[in-house]
Amino acid sequence: MNDVHSKSIQTRIDWLSALAASHGEDYRSPEAMLARARYQSLHPTAIAVLKCMDGRINIPVATGTPIGILMPFRNLGGRFDLGWPHLGEVVTQYVMDRVHEGRQVLFLVSYHYSKGDHQRGCAGFAYDQQAAFDHTQVIRQQMSTIFGAGHGTVYPLVCGFETDEDALVVHGADGQLLRVADLTDCDIETLRSQLSALLPDMPSKMREDLLPLLVGNFEHVAEIRQQAQQGLRQLDVEHREWMICLGRGFDFLHTPNLALIVGPYSPNLAEPIIKAAGIIEANMASGRIPDDGFLLLSSVPYDAIGVDQARAELKARFLSEFAQAVIGAAYPALAKKMINRTAILDWQARRLSWLG
Repeated sequence: MNDVHSKSIQTRIDWLSALAASHGEDYRSPEAMLARARYQSLHPTAIAVLKCMDGRINIPVATGTPIGILMPFRNLGGRFDLGWPHLGEVVTQYVMDRVHEGRQVLFLVSYHYSKGDHQRGCAGFAYDQQAAFDHTQVIRQQMSTIFGAGHGTVYPLVCGFETDEDALVVHGADGQLLRVADLTDCDIETLRSQLSALLPDMPSKMREDLLPLLVGNFEHVAEIRQQAQQGLRQLDVEHREWMICLGRGFDFLHTPNLALIVGPYSPNLAEPIIKAAGIIEANMASGRIPDDGFLLLSSVPYDAIGVDQARAELKARFLSEFAQAVIGAAYPALAKKMINRTAILDWQARRLSWLG
């Protein structure tokens, strides 16, 4: 749908439901399954992304990576602490599952900012780019403590994401940087050797598997610049989210700037929910989205039918009720415009089922 942000809330919800169904069908298609299998056979490194809940940060889109390849972890400002009980368990289980498959794991530990206006940066860090970057260093050290400082199996790579052009910034050894936005066609031809110099401690196969993401980002930035020249980009760099998504399993939201996605990781889950509600209210007040309503979508994935599915239903309902109470207390006027939907996701089939 062209410019879904300006439609009525019911039209937007109907569009979202159709998007989820279409994404699931595409994901389950033989062509898509074979494409993922082929991609992973060529690039076996498992890649996960720790990122902010900001709806403008869509790494699969920004890198041209097939949906289902990158594993997302989202939270307010990209704030994570591997000491958090649930987060530590989920991340460790993810790593161990990949290791048992014989794969290495690359974590993109990200922060984001805007080069054009710091007020378009990360609200979770009060638009302080240095503070956001400093936090990624803490996460990187925590990963090194848990999974080993040699980084032979698990490599935490700090990356910036510049939202005006969706451009990655790769942080290497000794403060070196690789800014995708500054690359030329000639640089792309020598990118393999540049990565080798930038990340000498990264396993060679992992560098090879990082390369397609950077090439894809280079091509994406070129498209963004063309859009900017045509006057089609300005609204995309601003907050225009009209959904708060709580939980996990939102891969189908591959259209940027729709949703603020809050992962269920922090012991203080109310904080990112309140921040997200504040952004939604500001979007309405500024006219960036209609003020006729917003969507609270709670979703929990499950791997197997039976006990796992039943537990996912209970957890999804709990998250929904918790978020409704938090938003109602913090933003009572906004809560009157809230429409609640609860779902579970069959992770293997990417099939979203709505709960009554």
